[in-house]
Amino acid sequence: MTTAIIDYGSGNLRSAEKSFQRAAREVGGGEIVVTADPAVVRAAERVVLPGVGAFRDCRNGLHAVPGMVEALGEHERAGKPFFGICVGMQLMVTLGREFGETPGLGWIDGAVEKITPDAPALKIPHMGWNGLSLAREHPLFEGVTGGDHVYFVHSYHVVTDDPAHRLAHVTHGGEITAAIGRDNLFGTQFHPEKSQAVGLRIIGNFLRWRP
Repeated sequence: MTTAIIDYGSGNLRSAEKSFQRAAREVGGGEIVVTADPAVVRAAERVVLPGVGAFRDCRNGLHAVPGMVEALGEHERAGKPFFGICVGMQLMVTLGREFGETPGLGWIDGAVEKITPDAPALKIPHMGWNGLSLAREHPLFEGVTGGDHVYFVHSYHVVTDDPAHRLAHVTHGGEITAAIGRDNLFGTQFHPEKSQAVGLRIIGNFLRWRP
């Protein structure tokens, strides 16, 4: 069983690789590989798409890897587990509105919007630890409870068209989407690889997930 972490020039690949490898050892999660090879992605049972920076830059970086977007589409249509992290999660939706409008992968209907806190004293980017509010049960939140803290650093978040696709939020001058998903797709705005025990729990759940 192989989990492929996509290398397209964006994301904390070393940190993510180490966290997924640690979780894999704990749960018997198979091999973790960092790859820019679409053939490896097609063969993988699970795929992780990290992302750090601006939506448009990450989208362009992903499209610059020959065959990668097509391989990811095949993975999604095959119903295999997929995990998007930070901008990797944002890329799952229809549209990003950072520095103009940029199309995403379109797997979940919604848009990436700038965070606008209702209190002027609250700073953007939203950075640091915040407590999760879980909208509903999900296999990747097994062992995670409302109020558990995870680590964020971002200025934009996803607004889903269907509220059922928002799995969790945090509060920072209003509600900010923390996790989205449907069927075989799951994504977190927070960084599980930086979220200590809670993040490792979520990663381990992903490595055992059978959508």
